[in-house]
Amino acid sequence: MSTAAPDRRTRRRQATIAEILDVAIELMSSEGVAALSLSAVARRLGMQPPSLYQYFPSKKAIYDALFQRGSELQRDAYREALAGATTDDPRELSLVAATAFCRWCLENQVYAQLMFWRTVPGFEPSPAAYAPAQETLQDLREHLKAMAEAGYLHPEAASDEGVALYTSLTAGLLSQQMANEPDVSFDDGRFIRMLPTVLEMFYQHYAPTRGKR
Repeated sequence: MSTAAPDRRTRRRQATIAEILDVAIELMSSEGVAALSLSAVARRLGMQPPSLYQYFPSKKAIYDALFQRGSELQRDAYREALAGATTDDPRELSLVAATAFCRWCLENQVYAQLMFWRTVPGFEPSPAAYAPAQETLQDLREHLKAMAEAGYLHPEAASDEGVALYTSLTAGLLSQQMANEPDVSFDDGRFIRMLPTVLEMFYQHYAPTRGKR
């Protein structure tokens, strides 16, 4: 069954919401993620602050929408990188996926700070906003499971602990890169270039012979 296209009023509202989010990201980039001001957003858009509440009832609602938008963009970048990969080797695919994830975070640091670090006191994403991030985690789990089934990793690599270790290792590299060289590209980053080494550490920890004498 086809879905009817949104009417003009709905399209206008959607466009305004997208513009509000774009302005919010710009302000967070210059002023800091936690320093977002609804008044500043309204001024930038040429509207009165009360008018903003027609679209977002609170500042946390804007953060929530940005969290969902960022999570969707990051998930899509991860999936597109895998879909466009020219190799079937599981370890090479793992590097492709991890590279896409880290590159996206470094190119979208405001989103990354909101999504992966608790930069806004008291903010917790809603279940709907967090859902795309859970999809990405499930993609990672399925990839690790496939590597285990192919004999590259121990099955425990796809466990909750394994996923937690994998994400901690990659997040650690990102934290170091963003803290020490925030303006350096992925290709030139002193810390992020160690990504293949970090992945190799993970593979060694969850080697197929793990636990065997």
